[in-house]
Amino acid sequence: MGHSIQNVPCALPVNRGQDNMAERKEVLAQVASMYYEANLMQSEIAKRLDASPSTISRLLQEARDVGIVEITIHYPWKSSAELEEQIASRFDLRHVKVLISRGQPYPQMLQGLGVLAARYLESILAAGMTLGISWGTALHCTVKALRPARRFPIMVVQIIGAVDTSDPMIDGPDLARQLANLYGGEYRYLYAPLIVADPHTKEVLLQQDQIRQVLEVARQADVALVGIGSPVPEVSSLLRAGYLTREMLPQLQKRGVVGDVCARHYDIHGQIADIELNQRVVGIELEDLHHIEQVIGVAGGAAKAEAILGALRGHHVNVLITDDTAAEKILALDEEQ
Repeated sequence: MGHSIQNVPCALPVNRGQDNMAERKEVLAQVASMYYEANLMQSEIAKRLDASPSTISRLLQEARDVGIVEITIHYPWKSSAELEEQIASRFDLRHVKVLISRGQPYPQMLQGLGVLAARYLESILAAGMTLGISWGTALHCTVKALRPARRFPIMVVQIIGAVDTSDPMIDGPDLARQLANLYGGEYRYLYAPLIVADPHTKEVLLQQDQIRQVLEVARQADVALVGIGSPVPEVSSLLRAGYLTREMLPQLQKRGVVGDVCARHYDIHGQIADIELNQRVVGIELEDLHHIEQVIGVAGGAAKAEAILGALRGHHVNVLITDDTAAEKILALDEEQ
């Protein structure tokens, strides 16, 4: 038997009390459930609820407007086999995924990179492995996109100090915890800031047993998941985190800095830069990454092409997840030089 709603949804007064508002939301949720979960046609819902099809259409739109229904589009992200082969062979990489970004805005492109990185990570993780993780928006997108088919014990460890950014979701501690929980594993925090005031403070911290032990676990990781930073202002994570100022970025570029991995800054050839900033970073060294079997670098966009190129030339990553815009510019830059 039908349930009439003709006197409920569209005839409510403008100044609704809490009871009327709760009642209306209940109706919106009921209609939305029938449409999105039960896959009923709007005309069928209208018949069942003794309402007009136009009323049902308006209710579905209102359900979206007030947040009862949220729609997430999972793009069928595709990759370019041709660019993957060129990048992998030129830089002798273990694996490459190049996203066809289709002109997506930077935040949406990062979501695509996160999906590709997550699928690769899922394919290689196994019980008993130790995974080291740095920080950043690209890694947040990766962790968010993980859909492990099963849970098994892994260890996730911070490989650099905490950034203490205004967005804790992209910082190392939260990423380590989230990733470990997805697999039912354990995690180890590195209780130290990423960049300290001076080299002496760093040395004092490195002498503490807890920090020293966590870094030793990090160096023994089977896999490392890292972002690739850049001194280009619009994509500089360290600028957004407050570790660098806009005035400092041109100075770094004058010193030949093109990018950073784990906050260790390097030049276009991947050689670590002789700058004081590098002496204040708490975390594993770039040389430590070279001894980890798989170091997965996740970064994209034309603005990060030089940073990615330097990371590839320096062998700071041996697995690359990037997009076609960055890949094409990387190849062109490498040809020029």
